[in-house]
Amino acid sequence: MRVYPDTSFLFSLYLEDSNSVTADELNHKLKPSYVFTALHELELINAIELALFRREITAAQAAAARGDFEEDVLHWTINPLPPDAFSRAVTLARRYTARYGTRSIDILHVAAAGALNAEAFLTFDRRQLQLAKAAGLSVRHH
Repeated sequence: MRVYPDTSFLFSLYLEDSNSVTADELNHKLKPSYVFTALHELELINAIELALFRREITAAQAAAARGDFEEDVLHWTINPLPPDAFSRAVTLARRYTARYGTRSIDILHVAAAGALNAEAFLTFDRRQLQLAKAAGLSVRHH
């Protein structure tokens, strides 16, 4: 199954948080082929570094999460963002941001998932979940 994970899902896979058990269960149950882009790498590395900056994790936890992620990335195909991802994102923003309050980066992830023909979208972000459903994506979150 081609699955597009958002950053909240990936963060929960690589660092312990309130969604980690669910992320691990979905990862095991779905045995997905992740639809991965360079945007994922930027977002996850930044999320790890922000957690370190905020002192929510230790330097050792950050290093372990980065190392595990970078090892996994070696086995994944990195898809370029499709040329129409940004135009899809603009359409989604016009249609749904006033309703759901979604951030630009979340809109771009949803647009990219649609443009890359992902079969499912994984997220723990409530607003992004609403947007993904509205955009017609199959959503897995719990």
